[in-house]
Order: sequence, then structure tokens, then C-alpha cells
Amino acid sequence: MKNYIMKIKTKLSLYSKKKTSNIFDGSYKSIYQGNGLDFENLREYIPGDSIRDIDWKASSRSGKVLIKRYIAEKKHNVMLVFDTGKSMSAHTDSMDEKKEIALYVGGIIGYMAAKNGDNVGAIYNRNTMIQYFPFRTGLGNIERILTEYDREKFDDYETDIEKTLDYIVRTINRRMIVVVITDAMGIANIQHNTLKKLSYQHDVLFVSINDATVSGRQTYDVEDSKYIPDFISGNKELLQMQQSMKASLDAANEKKLNQNRIVSTCIDNEEEIVEKIIELLGGQAHANNR
Repeated sequence: MKNYIMKIKTKLSLYSKKKTSNIFDGSYKSIYQGNGLDFENLREYIPGDSIRDIDWKASSRSGKVLIKRYIAEKKHNVMLVFDTGKSMSAHTDSMDEKKEIALYVGGIIGYMAAKNGDNVGAIYNRNTMIQYFPFRTGLGNIERILTEYDREKFDDYETDIEKTLDYIVRTINRRMIVVVITDAMGIANIQHNTLKKLSYQHDVLFVSINDATVSGRQTYDVEDSKYIPDFISGNKELLQMQQSMKASLDAANEKKLNQNRIVSTCIDNEEEIVEKIIELLGGQAHANNR
């Protein structure tokens, strides 16, 4: 059995050798700051915190840069929403399986939330049936969520991220940070009204995992369960057509998310996951402080 927590620690450790991991911590911890929530106490500044929350008088007295800490910062509710279906068993251009990237994305965000003492839950569609993991604390909870999601066999699943998000809107009332991990077609299939209701109730972040292009090496067609022949993958006209369709789809998805003030990022490979998550969390903190 895979130990996802150890793999995530290793990935974060490798990243912190290149750049300070405090950037990541600060991005996560600043999501809910500066929103007029009840003041609790002070703590030292962490890179990524909003300068709006610096208590200048207290900082002057102590000789350290101090940040106002709010009650809501102590206990967040983080809901991981995983997409399922055949499309998540496909690959990116770098030959990374999309499901594996989804596991890393959910695992890293869940890991940071658990280390912060936050509640983490998860939800996904098991071929028209909702699989729900209630909010719990601790790294053991994250390991369980990732292990159960990894066990799912998507080859026969029909994806329905819309149904999953609609279930959240209808049944879960507590305020959450909702992290949706899907792909371009998943976003395209979500109704505007569902996003509107979801973003009204919660802070919503989207991670879109990019599919391989037809020119990718050993491109696999999950619908027909076979590799695309070389004479097709090497067709320049077909490649241009696909690139045009992808650009149109991405533009429509971006417009849909922007209309609902939803921050998003796209991931092409495992190597950029941590960087992209920092970008995502930083964007959400900025949106909350506008």
C-alpha cells in the first residue's frame, strides 16, 4: 500500500531545498485573513501574509513584525472535490497520469490543512454514487482519503463533477474552502448556476489538469482504449485543430470561473504541482483582500 503522506513530505522537502517552504505556509494561512473576522491574538509575520493585517503599534513595541490573528484562521473546513471517470485515467504530455496528479494536489493541500489543525473532508462521484468523507483532523484522515480515491477504477466510470458540486450546494451548509480538482471538460460541464451558488456559500478554488495533445508521445485514447497511431499524432492539421479547440474551451472556462470570482490554475506535470498550488492559494488570498 502506498504511503501518500511520506511521498508528499518528500515532494515538499525537495521543493524547500530550491525555495523556502514558508512561502507555501504563508499562502495557505493567509486565505481567510483580512475579512473582518473576530480578532483573537497576534502572531509573527509569515511571508505571504497580507500587509493589511500587520499590527504596526504592537510590532513597534515588540521589535518583531506581528500579524493580527483571527478566530476563523484557527479552524478552516477544507473540502477536496475529486473528479472521476475515464478522463482522469488519461495522461498529460509529460506522461503523468492525471489521477496521480490529482492525488498529489489533494494530498498537498490536505497535508498543509491538517498540519494547520484544520478540518478536511473529501467528496467524489463513484459512477453516479456520491462518496463522501466527513470533516476530520489529522494526517491519518488525509492518508485514508487518498488511499480510497487511489483504489477507484475509473475505466468504467462516467464522470459527473456537476452532480458532485450540486450535492455540496444542497446538503453542506457550513462555510468551507472548496478545492475542485478536475480538467477542462469537467469545468465545461459544470452549470453556471451551480458555480454561482457554490461561490456564494464558500471560497472556491479550481485546479485543472491538462490532457495530452495528439502530438504527445504514446498518446492514449481512453475512449477507444488504444494508442493513437503515428500517422494521426503526427498530423499537423489535426494538431492545429485540437489546439484551436483547446484554446476556445480554456477561454470559455476562464470566463465562467471569473464571472463567479473563482480562482484557478492549470497543471501540466508533477514537477510544477507545488509551484502551481502556491500560485493558487496566493491568488485566493489576494481575492479575499480586495
